[in-house]
Amino acid sequence: MSTSPAFTASPFVGKTFGITVAKLTKKFGRTTVLRDIDLEVKPGEIFCIMGPSGSGKTVLLKHIAGLETATSGEVRIGEYDAADPETRNKVHLALVFQAGALFNSLSVYDNLALYPREHRECNEAGIRERVMHALSILSLEKAANKFPSDLSGGMKKRVAIARALVMEPQLLLYDEPTSELDPVMSATLTEIIATLREQTAVTSVVVTHDRDLAFAIADRMAFVMDGRILGVGRPADFKNPTDPVIANFLNPVIDLKNPRFKQLENSHE
Repeated sequence: MSTSPAFTASPFVGKTFGITVAKLTKKFGRTTVLRDIDLEVKPGEIFCIMGPSGSGKTVLLKHIAGLETATSGEVRIGEYDAADPETRNKVHLALVFQAGALFNSLSVYDNLALYPREHRECNEAGIRERVMHALSILSLEKAANKFPSDLSGGMKKRVAIARALVMEPQLLLYDEPTSELDPVMSATLTEIIATLREQTAVTSVVVTHDRDLAFAIADRMAFVMDGRILGVGRPADFKNPTDPVIANFLNPVIDLKNPRFKQLENSHE
C-alpha cells in the first residue's frame, strides 16, 4: 500500500502572481501579429482582453502561457520569465482552451485525473479527492463517468474549467470561454469565472469577444486591434469610448440600408 501523502501542496500555495508584458512583438514570417505590446495584470485580478478576430488576442495569451516565443520583448509572471520552461515548476498555471481540448477516449473523471497522475502529485485517494472536489465546485459530480461525446457544449466548457482547477492554479487563462454558448450558459460561465476568483484568489486572464462577460466581471480590460493595444482601463472607461474603432466593436450599429459588407465591397473596387 502506498504511503505517499494524499496531496503534495504547491510550494507557492496562497501566493498570487501578476503579469508584466514589455515591448512584446511577435512575427510569423513576414506577418507581424503583435506589435510592441506593453501590459500589466495585477495579482488576483480578472483581466479581460478584447478585440476582433485576428487581432492577436489568443497569440498574446499563448505568450503568457509560455506556448509561444517572442520575436522581441518579454512576458514575466511575477519575477519569472514566462518563456522559461522552469517557470512551470514555480507557478501553477492552467489554460482553458476555447474548444475544451478534452480527450474523447477518457471519461470526465480520467480527463481531470490525468494531470496529477502524470505528475505524480498524489496517490489515487488524493487524486479522487481533488477531482471530485473540482467537479463539485462546478456541479458536475454526476458527469464523472460520462465521456465528452455525452456532454453538451456548456458541460464541456465546465469540465475544461474543472480540469484546470485540479491543477490548483495560481494563474488561470481562458481563451473565449463563452464562444458557441447560448446566452444563459454564457451568463453561467461568466458567474463561474467570477466565483472561482473569489474562492481561490487566482489571477484570471480572459480573452473574449463577449462584451457582457467583460463588463460584468473584469477589474480591468484591454482592447487589442491589429496587434496593438488601443486602450486599457476599467469597464466603466469603455462604456462610452471615444476611439471610433473601440466604439464600433463594443456598440455596433446594424444598418440594413447600408450594410457593412457592401461598404467593404465598395472599398476594394
